[in-house]
Amino acid sequence: MEYFTYQIGLGEDDERLDKWISNALPDLSRSYIQKCIKDNDVLVNDKPQKAGYRLKIDDEIIFQIPEAVEPAIEAENIPLDILYEDDDLLIVNKPKGMVVHPAPGHYSGTLVNAVMYHCKDQLSGINGVMRPGIVHRIDRDTTGSLIVCKNDHSHNAIAAQLKEHTITRKYRAIVCGVLTQDNGTIRASIGRDPKDRKKMAVNEMNGKPAVTHYTVLQRFGKHTYIECQLETGRTHQIRVHMASIGYPILGDEVYGRKNSADSLNGQALHAMVIGFSHPTTDEYVEVTAPLPEYFERLLHTLL
Repeated sequence: MEYFTYQIGLGEDDERLDKWISNALPDLSRSYIQKCIKDNDVLVNDKPQKAGYRLKIDDEIIFQIPEAVEPAIEAENIPLDILYEDDDLLIVNKPKGMVVHPAPGHYSGTLVNAVMYHCKDQLSGINGVMRPGIVHRIDRDTTGSLIVCKNDHSHNAIAAQLKEHTITRKYRAIVCGVLTQDNGTIRASIGRDPKDRKKMAVNEMNGKPAVTHYTVLQRFGKHTYIECQLETGRTHQIRVHMASIGYPILGDEVYGRKNSADSLNGQALHAMVIGFSHPTTDEYVEVTAPLPEYFERLLHTLL
């Protein structure tokens, strides 16, 4: 059981209890916090209060955070586009709209549900029952290559390569605007957006170092087709980096321009190439995920 305690100081008073906790613990949703307050998991001066209670100077907050109960994740017979497979791992070509691992609101239809059916009991367990075999992830609306590990040995080996930035990861993207330079490198730390904790942002104060290399493949009237190679792998890295220099990914309504491509249902971003040293043989393996049909059609319409 995890405990959070805090005493309200000058300037922190007259705030709603639920709002104050939400700001103090941004990884917890406001609705979850309100439920905890209702269940008396939050005490103010050793007494339960309502979510709308206005804090006073010297109030002591005690938050007994309930232990997470992980739901049973079911294997589902969902077709997989497998690009490579052996006894240690497989590489799948994730389609647009598929969530990688289960989370509140997405306990079925995920990549994990599909690989559990395909691999039976052969998946690494390092990341727990919610993320078996998952050593890295790509966004729901990003397509392309993703490594799934079948045992803990391969999981540890791939995780070490990710940490050391030795895995080759090349993406294809279409950005809004016409890049003038043929290639470039973006070096900017990425962390939580201080104005919106659900988003990431360039954050040199509290972020982690992030490096993205880009190369122009083709220019159109108002867009540019590029390849991005990751040196690091921060959350939403390419989306945040390209938006930060004024060229957001087409269709990205979180970091880009609203209604830039309604029919896309998300950003035009594809994890095309992934390369790594094999956990058992130590030989270099590189796999290419072909551009999805929607991406090919989009390039054709931009000509």
